[in-house]
Amino acid sequence: MFVLAGLILALLLPSPWRWVALGVCLFLFPFEVAFWHRRVRGQKKAVGAHTLIGATGRTVTVCRPRGQAKIGGETWAVRCEGGANLGDEVKVVARDDLTLIVERLAAP
Repeated sequence: MFVLAGLILALLLPSPWRWVALGVCLFLFPFEVAFWHRRVRGQKKAVGAHTLIGATGRTVTVCRPRGQAKIGGETWAVRCEGGANLGDEVKVVARDDLTLIVERLAAP
């Protein structure tokens, strides 16, 4: 971030100040890298179908019992034992490989 800011300032500022701004940003860059390294180190990665358990979405096809739903911005293969119509809101309760097991939520 500091390197990008330094390059932008180097293009916008007059001659002596552009080098000062670039130097300051280059000096601060290692501190920014160290900050973000300490901040994210040790955090578990949140990827995969198991992270969607508890998420809600909408069906994009009729699910009797298999179909598709848009959950978390992606279209997933789902199985809904109770059945769900097109556009129904569903909640992920489990997964079976890459098929999400969903339940239809009651209409408000």
